[in-house]
Amino acid sequence: MYNHKFKDKKILITGHTGFKGTWLTCWLLKLGAKVTGISDGIPTNPSMFEKLNIENKIEHLICDIRDLESLSSHINRVKPDFVFHLAAQPIVSESYNNPIDTITTNVIGTANLLESLRNSDFETTAIIITSDKCYENVEWEWGYKETDHLGGKDIYSGSKGAAEVIFHSYYESFFKNNDKVRLATGRAGNVIGGGDWAKDRIVVDCMKSWSRGEKVEIRSPESTRPWQHVLEPLSGYLTLAAKLSEDKSLDGHSFNFGPKSEQNRTVLELLQDLGTYWNIDSSKEGYDVTDNIPFHEAGLLKLNCDKSLFHLKWEANLYYRECVKFVAEWYYSFYKESKDMMDITLTQIEEYENKAELRKLIWAHLDEHR
Repeated sequence: MYNHKFKDKKILITGHTGFKGTWLTCWLLKLGAKVTGISDGIPTNPSMFEKLNIENKIEHLICDIRDLESLSSHINRVKPDFVFHLAAQPIVSESYNNPIDTITTNVIGTANLLESLRNSDFETTAIIITSDKCYENVEWEWGYKETDHLGGKDIYSGSKGAAEVIFHSYYESFFKNNDKVRLATGRAGNVIGGGDWAKDRIVVDCMKSWSRGEKVEIRSPESTRPWQHVLEPLSGYLTLAAKLSEDKSLDGHSFNFGPKSEQNRTVLELLQDLGTYWNIDSSKEGYDVTDNIPFHEAGLLKLNCDKSLFHLKWEANLYYRECVKFVAEWYYSFYKESKDMMDITLTQIEEYENKAELRKLIWAHLDEHR
């Protein structure tokens, strides 16, 4: 996979202890990379990072990305070939409770990473991960393109839009004519998958409640989302990194990574489909609808990924039913079967790779020795 592009390469992941960061770390380890992770701690309990014992498989560093001096010191010591910047305050509801923390982490933290790279003396390719919520969402049925307006009605969305603006200004000011550092941003959202235990996420709430035989409260059952498994955007980030390291014309660009169009489902439909794996087949058993909506939530948000298809030959891999199966089986294995979750995780990555190969997706071409 990826023609051994990451094999034996030094990879730095910020936010490696989070949900997406842990999955990315596992995939890169499978690809033979030497991973260093930077995070300010373990964000959830339970924690996929801890359950998979990732700390003993990589160089694990504790550092707040808002501390420019420490961050720069670590980056200049590691001298990574690739950087994946995922560290963030990722919860919309938390942005209402702690707006300044959200802004400083998502905006100043990103600026600190870029400043560290600006003052570096080694060659690297860096992918800055923001969010689909960086767009000014007017809830139209068309997908947002990379050139659409940035913004947001909530602090989280605003912080992600601001991070994109900071990226663009740093690129134009310092990196446009820099031969050593190549940069791009990746935008994705509504990511689900095993191992997520963040608060105020519908799949997480379901898995926790159903594992205890309890019902879950849902706020917006008719809200539509283009649900995608976590491996989908991660495959996009890896593809972007591999391509960008070889193609200077992609430098400074932003790319959307989203699921197939048929992935759009309401919250209620997703719960019903997940419930079948837990032998839950009615609202009486699985969930109650609540009128308690303490913060603004978008009703519709999807991305146009034509740019990624054209320049990167990237397109989503899984169909909706496959996505649901991956998610439900991971959590069921964890809560009900006491299996080795590292084995489960690597098996799902392997299955994802095999599906991409069988479907002849261009980004997934395998080397001749595979």
